[in-house]
Amino acid sequence: MKSAEVHPKDRLLATASRLFYAEGIHAVGVERLVSEASVTRATFYRHYPTKDDLVAAYLAETSRRIRVAVDAAREGKPPREALASALAVVGDATCGEDFRGCQFLNAAAEYPDAESQVRRVIDDHRQWFFEVLRSEAAALGHPEPNHAARVLVLLRDGALHGGELDDAETVRATLQRAVDDFFPA
Repeated sequence: MKSAEVHPKDRLLATASRLFYAEGIHAVGVERLVSEASVTRATFYRHYPTKDDLVAAYLAETSRRIRVAVDAAREGKPPREALASALAVVGDATCGEDFRGCQFLNAAAEYPDAESQVRRVIDDHRQWFFEVLRSEAAALGHPEPNHAARVLVLLRDGALHGGELDDAETVRATLQRAVDDFFPA
């Protein structure tokens, strides 16, 4: 195998990520995925025994990329700036031409069963982000860091849902103002 070739499993994941985000998870069938990824059905099922396994992998990879971006944005900064930087990653996400809302909220709308593997990936990502915000709020001495983090997670959800409807600068400014309001300098 040449080093420039993309492994079929990676092609499937990249194809699924693009299509699921652009068109919705249930709108994209396995036949289309295998066709656009240029793999066989057998290859699909060897790597992902069910479509839900692929959906969970898509969301886990999305979470991994977001975690890397948030960690890099916070690295070496004092808590208030780290908190603002974590939320700026959210604001920046709304800037792309192909922005279609939050992958996790979109998937949750299609997977209402709280016990499904897809929802477990969603819950894990949300819990991670909550913990990031809670730890920064605690480091800033907020009297109720759990409450502050919950409010900021809800604001994040709104930004990623409404970011498609508002301009990116309004989203960024609102997120920054929330940090300023909760944690005055």
